[in-house]
Amino acid sequence: MPIKIPNDLPASAVLQSENIFVMDESRAMTQDIRPLEILILNLMPTKIETETQFARLLGNTPLQVHLEFLQTSSHKATHVSEDHIFAFYKSFEEIKDRSYDGMIITGAPVEHLAFEEVNYWEELCEIMEWSKTHIYSTLHICWGAQAGLYYHYGIPKHPLPEKMFGIFPHHVDRKHPILFRGFDDCFMVPHSRHTTILREDVEKVPELKIAASSPEAGIFAIFTEGGRQVFFTGHAEYDPDTLQKEYLRDKNLGKPISVPKNYFPNDDDTQPPMVTWRSSAHLLFSNWLNYFVYQSTPYDFTK
Repeated sequence: MPIKIPNDLPASAVLQSENIFVMDESRAMTQDIRPLEILILNLMPTKIETETQFARLLGNTPLQVHLEFLQTSSHKATHVSEDHIFAFYKSFEEIKDRSYDGMIITGAPVEHLAFEEVNYWEELCEIMEWSKTHIYSTLHICWGAQAGLYYHYGIPKHPLPEKMFGIFPHHVDRKHPILFRGFDDCFMVPHSRHTTILREDVEKVPELKIAASSPEAGIFAIFTEGGRQVFFTGHAEYDPDTLQKEYLRDKNLGKPISVPKNYFPNDDDTQPPMVTWRSSAHLLFSNWLNYFVYQSTPYDFTK
């Protein structure tokens, strides 16, 4: 089934070239079916790349998905044109009276700041509070996961001695977790972060269930009963070259940066990266959409 996105969103051409079924708004209007309404609060500076990454994963399911993009009014994007933001993004004021089946809160490059020092923190808190009554399942990614765990449950983030950077093996912690149905015993996930959350802090909160983790990268997936709140500390959505771009950028700027672990063959950064996480990423987002959104949310939002 297709993913329904705005007619002229740049991601459309990329996804169609990859044979992902994209349906424009005019064609979707002729189908007698309600698509899943998914809101993405995109806090990443690389707006268009991030839009494409999530659209690719959400479009690879048997469900029709309608994506909308949300921006913060208290922070203006500087890495994308104002025309793009005006055409494809809404403010919280525009959508706060609506309800959605699911929402994704992305990561953001603000780890070096305390949460309260982030210039859009108050607005983000308002959105996260609103999500408890207007979103059926909210998926938080990387810094978005740390922010959500801090806001909802008071769980702090902790600085790491060195950047968690690379592709790391993970395993499922809980027996038969529905979010990881169909997964192998070991699966790979990209991480790129300077901070972490501690298992002992999460285990103090009865509502939170640790679903998957890594011996080296720590906790990866946490959710509440029924999947109303879901937290991923890594970036399963990353493209094959996302870490490569980040690594070469910092290396060329002379910043201290190590070769991403388990990424380049023999750690040779002149070689193309090895993609070892694509299949599990597609399955992970498909499971979230199917089990925590589609099979749980009511057809009529008023109910």
